[in-house]
Amino acid sequence: MKYTLMMGLGGVDDYIDIAKAADESGWDCISLPDSIFFPKENESDYPYADTEMVRQALEFTPVLDPFVAMGMMAAVTKQISFYPGVMKIPVRQPIVLAKALSTLAYMSNNRIKLGAGLSPWKEDFVHNGVGFEGRGKRMDECLEIIRGVMSGDYFEYHGEFYDFEPVKLNPVPSKAVPIIIGGHAKPALRRAAKVGDGWMSANSSYDELKAIVEQINTLRKEYGTDGKDFEFHCLDSNANSPDDFKRLAELGTTHACVTPWNPYDPSIDKAAKIEGIKRFSELMI
Repeated sequence: MKYTLMMGLGGVDDYIDIAKAADESGWDCISLPDSIFFPKENESDYPYADTEMVRQALEFTPVLDPFVAMGMMAAVTKQISFYPGVMKIPVRQPIVLAKALSTLAYMSNNRIKLGAGLSPWKEDFVHNGVGFEGRGKRMDECLEIIRGVMSGDYFEYHGEFYDFEPVKLNPVPSKAVPIIIGGHAKPALRRAAKVGDGWMSANSSYDELKAIVEQINTLRKEYGTDGKDFEFHCLDSNANSPDDFKRLAELGTTHACVTPWNPYDPSIDKAAKIEGIKRFSELMI
């Protein structure tokens, strides 16, 4: 089992040094949050935590564009991979997104994955001129387009939301960028099993993860995709000991997602974060 460093919200001025420390300490991936803007008013609820608590955190928390931040961190590291956990895909234009993703993967020597999800916030859609209704279908079309245009061949698409004649991206990376699907709802699990290269959890207990991993594996058999490699990026919010992580590995987790410091403690400075990264590496990695 490999380990993903979850950066959490805030601390953006520490990214460079944290990336270097994680790279040198044997972590496999770094995952960064995605938030385009903060709306003064919102109509939606956040499905993974108390909505008001999340609003209070986001309103005053700096969040970098993950593609720009990943490029910055990839430039000062050698081994570690990066992905947004997760990026709000259907609120962005898919060809433009694919161009940025392709450039990142090409320049980093294939050290980029795409963590892909919907946004729970209606405002992310409407304030970007994108319809909120039909967002699941729009997401599916975006993923098809991203994969298609990053093939390096001419690609055309004729769907419900996107329609274009053959286009070609150049350059593209030498390996396909893995797409890791986020979300706990049934449509997200089906999407991960059918078209994803993996699945990523949000805050979860072990029992919740166990049930979801079993569901996805059942769906993969149903869709006939169980023969290909598949990554499970699992965040067990209660995992602390070697036995806890061993249990995750036995579940089928390929990447245990960890923040080795208290992400809710504003007094945690860069030195403490780096110490946590190195200490966790010594104990677990």
